[in-house]
Amino acid sequence: MAQQPQSPVFEHLDGHEQVVFCADERTGLRAIVAIHSTALGPALGGTRFYPYASEADALRDVLNLSKGMSYKAALAGLDLGGGKAVIIGDPATAKSEGLLRAYGRFVQSLGGRYRTACDVGTYSDDMDVIARECSYVTGRTVAHGGAGDSSVLTAYGVFQGMRAAAEAVWGEPSLGGRTVGVAGVGKVGHHLVEHLLADGARVVVSDVAEAAVLRVTEAHPEVRTVADTDALVASALDVYAPCALGDALTDDVVETLSAKVVCGAANNQLAHPGVEKLLADRGILYAPDYCVNAGGLIQVADELEGFSFDRAKQRATKIFDTTREVFGLAEADDVPPAVAADRLAEQRIAAVGRLRGLWVG
Repeated sequence: MAQQPQSPVFEHLDGHEQVVFCADERTGLRAIVAIHSTALGPALGGTRFYPYASEADALRDVLNLSKGMSYKAALAGLDLGGGKAVIIGDPATAKSEGLLRAYGRFVQSLGGRYRTACDVGTYSDDMDVIARECSYVTGRTVAHGGAGDSSVLTAYGVFQGMRAAAEAVWGEPSLGGRTVGVAGVGKVGHHLVEHLLADGARVVVSDVAEAAVLRVTEAHPEVRTVADTDALVASALDVYAPCALGDALTDDVVETLSAKVVCGAANNQLAHPGVEKLLADRGILYAPDYCVNAGGLIQVADELEGFSFDRAKQRATKIFDTTREVFGLAEADDVPPAVAADRLAEQRIAAVGRLRGLWVG
């Protein structure tokens, strides 16, 4: 039989198991749920509520983010797969109880193959609303038995990864006396600033939201601010921490950076394949984003066992050891850390996935 030509739709799925488009005319909901892999268990990942310029941009983002979640869960040693969802729209004007509940019904219809949580534009209170229609919700408020704000342990994990990077570059697992530039001081970034200051670092920040910068400087007047991310990248830094949206590390950014370490909370920081090699060629140690920012996933995943903050924090502390392992493999195999992290994650997905296959509940 002649081979059928491949559909252009499937060509763009990049190994994903399932992609679901959700629409509810009454509430204006337009959402996409992407399940990359359930080889290790049900897919867990946040819901991003964002005013994408186009549906194509939303699809690209959700596919990239869900794949990153598979690798993040695998590297963190969790029995979970990778998924993500995006709701297209401005959360400041489009978010409503009706829309969130409609979205919850779509997530419920997946039978637990995808479990949601908070992300950009969504909060624990939103998860409580979604949970009124859906059994597969994490990141809920403490009042409803949840973990609350997952950005707390996201920032803590990034700090642990940064300590491991500092050890690899300067011989000591400390940021004391180093200048760290934090791009984005919203949900995660402002918590990271506090860890850095407590460790004796000098901190420089930027954010498109003036209110976010003001919150940091009012609490910590010693923090220096610059006009925008371009100015931050051009500053004299030891460490650059991208903590906003993805694609933060472009060719131009890498060429401009004076920092010896890049370690931040943003997902999908590498703007295109090959940036990891540019960083290595310039002698900049890159701590892979999904390795160091797994603290939030660890925090919401702990809800599945009955949430214990102390237990989740103990697990997030191990991000230091995992980042060390990535750097060690990168050196042994003479590859960039991003490649080493992928190899470690793929090894676990392949090894355990052979035992489990597709998760159907």
